[in-house]
Amino acid sequence: MEINDITGAVIGAAIEVHRQLGPGLLESAYESCLHHELVHRGLKVERQKPLPVLYKTVRLDCGYRLDLVVEDCVIVELKSVERLEPIHKAQVLSYLKLSGCKVGLLINFNVEALVEGVQRVVLGL
Repeated sequence: MEINDITGAVIGAAIEVHRQLGPGLLESAYESCLHHELVHRGLKVERQKPLPVLYKTVRLDCGYRLDLVVEDCVIVELKSVERLEPIHKAQVLSYLKLSGCKVGLLINFNVEALVEGVQRVVLGL
């Protein structure tokens, strides 16, 4: 699958989850349901994948976890907040740098229409 196909599939699955559940739940509920929906659609998905920090020559386990990693190349960071802030995008950019992935999706489920809560984040070259 091409990266745009993967991100499109994730967004479509997230829209389905949002249609079924609506806004107002905890992030963990959306994560569980989105994971289920993506697997049901035949995608490879890792949930709560540990993300170590590489500092110089040392690999440090700092407790970071990626909400979802789809097809080994797209990081999906989920939120259920009043609005997305610049720090949320910075978080995804940091995850992209640390993981080696180039594309992430930041999805806020606490919106009336999910399209309002989706941001594609691309690590600059």
